[in-house]
Amino acid sequence: MRLCGADIIGRPDDEANARAVVERALELGVDFIDTADSYGPGTSERILREAGAPEDAVVATKAGLLRESGGDWIPHGDPDYIRNQVLVSRDRLGVDTIDLYQFHRPDPDTDFEASVETFAELKDDGFIDHVGLSNVTVEQLETARDIVDIATVQNQYNVAHQPDEDERVLDACEEYDVGFIPWFPLAAGDLDEVEGIDEIADAHDASRYQVALAWTLHRSDVMLPIPGTSSVDHLEANVAAGDIDLSADEMARLG
Repeated sequence: MRLCGADIIGRPDDEANARAVVERALELGVDFIDTADSYGPGTSERILREAGAPEDAVVATKAGLLRESGGDWIPHGDPDYIRNQVLVSRDRLGVDTIDLYQFHRPDPDTDFEASVETFAELKDDGFIDHVGLSNVTVEQLETARDIVDIATVQNQYNVAHQPDEDERVLDACEEYDVGFIPWFPLAAGDLDEVEGIDEIADAHDASRYQVALAWTLHRSDVMLPIPGTSSVDHLEANVAAGDIDLSADEMARLG
């Protein structure tokens, strides 16, 4: 998402730098990259193709949100729109089959089952390998699983944000062996209210943000955080968080 311009609209100021971030991620062994058709719109998918990501990593993209020039995110789960967008995303990414295609957000004006059935049809047609959901409840996850195999769920979750509903979704993902992809794993930098995080970071010679990422990795075997960045330095720091080994006591202190 951070490979786009300001407010996730248009091109970044330095496209060469954006491609360099992706290339460095691949060099570091990152093998899963998350994007969406609405990032730009279209900008992130194109940059990922230009940097070679679809050849060396699993690239997950999404459909179901419109990005409005004023900065609004507008749910749009119409089946015809989703069928159109899968063709657009395949073209931007330069692939015949999308690795993981996710329903970005349920649309209150479109029947949820109709939207998910469209993703199931796209899988049957060979346009996508796996189906994922985003911003859903446990009930919506279970409804979707009755229609098609669900590989992943992407909800907001981090060391500073663990609402009961998303805890229930995580529990369900563990029960069903569904990957859980927490978005905003760094809480958009807002970690001031996380008690003890700086002390734990000092003990590991790390930053509070690295500890926040390490916490997600330790929190569940089905969890895979997707920190976004437009900086090679930040990328390298994020990847290094995978080497932090938090103790059970430290995990308990963080919540």
